[in-house]
Amino acid sequence: MTTLGFVCVQNAGRSQMATAFAERERDRRDLDWEIVTGGTLPADHVHEAVVDAMADVGIDLSDRTPREVRDDELESCDVVATMGCSTLSLDTGVDVRDWDLTDPDGEPPEEVAAIRDEVERRVVALFDELEDR
Repeated sequence: MTTLGFVCVQNAGRSQMATAFAERERDRRDLDWEIVTGGTLPADHVHEAVVDAMADVGIDLSDRTPREVRDDELESCDVVATMGCSTLSLDTGVDVRDWDLTDPDGEPPEEVAAIRDEVERRVVALFDELEDR
């Protein structure tokens, strides 16, 4: 089974978007893949602007809660995408990719939407790449 991880510091914005898009993509492609998400210092809630931006594309994040990610969860992943805010030192052969995305917290709605669209593009490209292996 393929396992993907999406990680940022607060697990309140970019990694939540990436996880939701990955879940959607997994379901669309009928794949039996596991998806892990979390943060190194999780926030109390998902950023409201992120919840709103995802609602605009039909994805409800209002019931999600940021969580801390454990090293053993990340070490079980085939690929871990960080959002440009985390430095992970996994020595287990995990393919760690830094997507270097702007933090949507405090950004205007148009910028949050642009970040969301870039996250979606990267998630779909990752699925395309891994499914072709």
